[in-house]
Amino acid sequence: MDVSRGTPADEPVRTVRTAAELAELSTDYDDHQTPLAQAAQRTVQVRQGIPHEQLRRPASTRVFVVANQKGGVGKTTSTVNIAASLTQLGQRVLVIDLDPQGNASTALNIDHHRGTLSTYDALVDGTPLTEIAQQCPEISDLWVVPATIDLAGAEIELVSVVAREGRLKKAILGHPRVGSADEVGEERFDYVLIDCPPSLGLLTLNALVAASEMLIPIQAEYYALEGLGQLLNTVEMVKAHLNQDLTVSTILLTMYDGRTRLAAGVAAEVREHFSGQVLKTSIPRSVRVSEAPSYAQTVITYDPTSPGALSYLEAAREVIERGGN
Repeated sequence: MDVSRGTPADEPVRTVRTAAELAELSTDYDDHQTPLAQAAQRTVQVRQGIPHEQLRRPASTRVFVVANQKGGVGKTTSTVNIAASLTQLGQRVLVIDLDPQGNASTALNIDHHRGTLSTYDALVDGTPLTEIAQQCPEISDLWVVPATIDLAGAEIELVSVVAREGRLKKAILGHPRVGSADEVGEERFDYVLIDCPPSLGLLTLNALVAASEMLIPIQAEYYALEGLGQLLNTVEMVKAHLNQDLTVSTILLTMYDGRTRLAAGVAAEVREHFSGQVLKTSIPRSVRVSEAPSYAQTVITYDPTSPGALSYLEAAREVIERGGN
């Protein structure tokens, strides 16, 4: 009886190759391009203060609405951190704060006390955005149209206004730095990000009409999926009647906790139904991301080496690369 513990005759012998042998076998293999290697390399670059690669700018301004009627999914956090990340990658960005709470204005250290020119003045009085926008103190290529508490009454005041749902679009198109490279030149804004309130009212409707692309942050929890259907139904109605150019181009998973089955399950379900729109990068739960606004900063400037900052940077990189320009 053969009790040999050697390799069975019908099983192929597996040999361990040296690194030199692998290199000779494949000239195309480059372990510096694996996701783990790329992440490690960028972490080191940030810690050493090496500037990020400046990515190609789009041929014309891309206008994004960042919306989700469910609160607490990381909508404002994603808006300000992706905006800051885009500037790190060589883009010029305008953030429009359309939430009366003004949290995006706070995170970007923009004055938004009552009486300050704000999105309210643009929507209700038709004040040009050039008179309202303020440059972010920490980020030179980032400009912000702030929101004040006055915006809370804008929906009531706009009810009787003709073409009330197109007021924001008119304001954006009227900005001299919004347009194509041929029309505006090198000083153009590459991205306009509109941060919406957590509701589907007239303010959000204005943003949906003004934008050509939609970014939906989704918290990796079950309840976040329930409101997604309602939001997409609203998008379809807007496309049918008010803005046929609107597309849900980007879905971002936020507050992702890889240790839980629930987060993994929600992520899998979202990717299954929206495979072409979901970014590969998920934003992890991060104390640093939550702390940054209390210092009137984004996590990109507050702690650029934190997992949250690096994740938002990768998400912004994907947004740029998906633009195709």
